[in-house]
Amino acid sequence: MKKDLKYRRILLKLSGEALAGPQGFGIDPQKAEDIAERVREVRNLDVDVAIVIGAGNLWRGRIGINRGMDRATADYMGMLATVMNALALMDAMERMEMVTRVQSAVEMHAVAEPYIRRRAIRHLEKGRVVILGGGTGNPYFSTDTAAALRAMEISAQILIKATKVDGVYDSDPMLNPNAVRFEHLTYMDAINRRLEVMDSTAISLCMDNHLPILVLNLWQPHALKEALYGAHVGTLVSD
Repeated sequence: MKKDLKYRRILLKLSGEALAGPQGFGIDPQKAEDIAERVREVRNLDVDVAIVIGAGNLWRGRIGINRGMDRATADYMGMLATVMNALALMDAMERMEMVTRVQSAVEMHAVAEPYIRRRAIRHLEKGRVVILGGGTGNPYFSTDTAAALRAMEISAQILIKATKVDGVYDSDPMLNPNAVRFEHLTYMDAINRRLEVMDSTAISLCMDNHLPILVLNLWQPHALKEALYGAHVGTLVSD
């Protein structure tokens, strides 16, 4: 079955909100299990899966910055929160019998391996899911940029940004019932139209290295699996 796949190694970018419960914050174990189930579906196809997760369910740096907090401090707090999310996701996956490793760009040996590119690749080659926490390890960079950077480093064939909508629209589909969904965008379209696919640094990094970005609804049944076979799911951003 693997020979029919269009993508055999992916980096999945999750927002922290993907783990939040109905109240919109915190970590909901049920949501972690739902994500793990979708990852297991594609792991069963023998696809290599790396994950970068955000921290918006636990901490939003801009709240602190708006109150006068130092930007670097706010960003480091966000990096630590991504590791908490990564551990929650790891636990859900391992309870589903997926071998998982958490690596962090901010070293914390008691709970996660340090991020080492060659070690991450080796884990993938052994069939392990690798969850990459701690962002890039540097302030002033988003987890979108971390996802683009890590995708390049591990030689992922596509960066999949998982959201709660089925692609990229010309306006917010939650507010505008007439919003139009794009099936394909060029990198420059995404940047110039300010469509909030990912931040401009992340998109530019993908553009410079010809890494396609696919934005899809993770919660749509089998959407992730279908995307790996090249089905027209979500919005593709590429050359």
